[in-house]
Amino acid sequence: MSLFSVLGAIEIGLIFALVSLGVYITFRLLRFPDLTVDGSFATGGAVCAILIANNWNPFLSTLIATLAGGAAGFITGWLNVKLKIMDLLASILMMIALYSVNLRIMGGPNVPLINDATVFTVLQPPGVPDFWFRPILLLIIVIIAKFGTDWFFSTERGLAIRSTGSNTRMARAQGINTSAMVLLGVAISNGFVGLAGALYAQSQGGSDASMGIGTIVVGLAAVIVGEAILPSRRVAWATLAVIIGAVIYRFFIAAALNSNFIGLKAQDLNLITAVLVTIALIVPNLKRLLQGKRLPDAPKSL
Repeated sequence: MSLFSVLGAIEIGLIFALVSLGVYITFRLLRFPDLTVDGSFATGGAVCAILIANNWNPFLSTLIATLAGGAAGFITGWLNVKLKIMDLLASILMMIALYSVNLRIMGGPNVPLINDATVFTVLQPPGVPDFWFRPILLLIIVIIAKFGTDWFFSTERGLAIRSTGSNTRMARAQGINTSAMVLLGVAISNGFVGLAGALYAQSQGGSDASMGIGTIVVGLAAVIVGEAILPSRRVAWATLAVIIGAVIYRFFIAAALNSNFIGLKAQDLNLITAVLVTIALIVPNLKRLLQGKRLPDAPKSL
């Protein structure tokens, strides 16, 4: 792999580290199977791109895109807790609806950002190449998001969200408004995803209506790979694990696609993802087999 390929993989991996943080919040802390991610990622990119294309400040555009992603997650939670639609189905409905919403926002299938100012170009110091600066800036953003997440989930409200995910009945018996915690947790999760979509659009030079397809798979892959490498029940270690998992995942994707002797091409991306996730899932079972322990039964559902 060339230096440009490595830096590119790190850059995209850091962007999807924000997605993996959001997926970790819903799937692990809240126990909420949320597929809104595929839509809210594109929503973040669409909102940010259309605002920047209309000469809005890129920082304000990124903030609004983050809030738009959070709003999408809030609606998913509202469908679940207020209208009593099953969590998985509610997220699927929102994901489908967001595809049309994103087309409406952009006024077409895509919005290019060719010579427009972005957070990367505005902050880039003179003389520093963009392929070096973008990963550094993204690393700073991810570190802030990681420690912000760790802090929030150690507060009373964050612990209430974790309690809601662990045991809803017990949390309700302790006086926790579990409906509000679901709404807040899913909104925060998709806020991270919306932020990732906004940064991805600025990094790649535009947004596209289909840019969110498969995002949930990437987020889950990062979580699973990270947990296989650094298993821990503590939030601080778990958030670090999913960030590492996102970067490693993208690195392996780039390595596989750039390996001439393997013969893989861009259309094999989903196949590579499936293989990596499968390996990450069977690693804990291999450890159990080596220790002579009985394997647990496969889960029946989410």
